[in-house]
Amino acid sequence: MDSLIRFFQEGGAFMYPIAVVLVVGIAIAIERWLVLMSAKSSNRQAFDRILPLLQKKDYNGVLNVGKSSDAPIARIIAAGIARMAQSPRRDDIELAMEEGVMEAMPRLEKRTAYLATLANIATLLGLLGTIIGLIQAFTAVASADPAEKAALLSSSIAVAMNTTAFGLVAAIPPIEPVEL
Repeated sequence: MDSLIRFFQEGGAFMYPIAVVLVVGIAIAIERWLVLMSAKSSNRQAFDRILPLLQKKDYNGVLNVGKSSDAPIARIIAAGIARMAQSPRRDDIELAMEEGVMEAMPRLEKRTAYLATLANIATLLGLLGTIIGLIQAFTAVASADPAEKAALLSSSIAVAMNTTAFGLVAAIPPIEPVEL
């Protein structure tokens, strides 16, 4: 634990905004994971209710489940069944179901674009911290006594490397896909 605290402290001022980006990214990822797990569960439950109705060709029952359920799959299947009553053509039914998918996707994909943006911000903040650390290193070496040069150089390079590492640590998790 002490080494983590020291790592954070040696990283300089850019560690704080990177930490904020990391926390926001983790919060969004957890919220999206919870929403997707909830949708997965509700889809499974709805499909388990719909499948026997489809096997019995109880299309009105499927429509009722679709109207009463919040599960995206129930609404998608119900849209296809409703269109089937109007037109038996497969293309028309597929189009209705695709429209149902298009209605469900925004809710499921909400805020996911922020994750890539946050990953880019974390990487860029890490890079900026690296540049600032290297500038400090070269400035310190240019104006310091020869006896102090090594300590100042290593301190400034620690800032550079720590912000780079922390920026990457904050950037990698939000861009990794979540398997359902």
